[in-house]
Amino acid sequence: MPLKPTRYLTLSPTQFMQQYHADPNAVLLDVRTHTEYQEQHLPNALQIDIKQDSFVDELNELNNTLNYYVYCRIGIRSANACETMRYLGFTGNLYNLKGGITQLPKEYLSTLL
Repeated sequence: MPLKPTRYLTLSPTQFMQQYHADPNAVLLDVRTHTEYQEQHLPNALQIDIKQDSFVDELNELNNTLNYYVYCRIGIRSANACETMRYLGFTGNLYNLKGGITQLPKEYLSTLL
């Protein structure tokens, strides 16, 4: 019996960052609110708030063949975003940051405030 294709993979902070940096087709996606993003985020991350009504429309504007490295504060919203992206037909690999941005070492983060 064949296995179901993986909808997304949850990676540890170290795996997430190492794989992101080694992936030429990688896109970082922050699905937290704009305020959370302003407080701190990963450099070069796109920000699309999963709580906004426009979330699906904004996802549909993205290239669905790239590999997305998705994160939020603790990993729940990003897991939901990965599920939504797969449902919408994203064919690239989807990666969720285990434990969210709170688990990343500070040297990875940018602060705007």
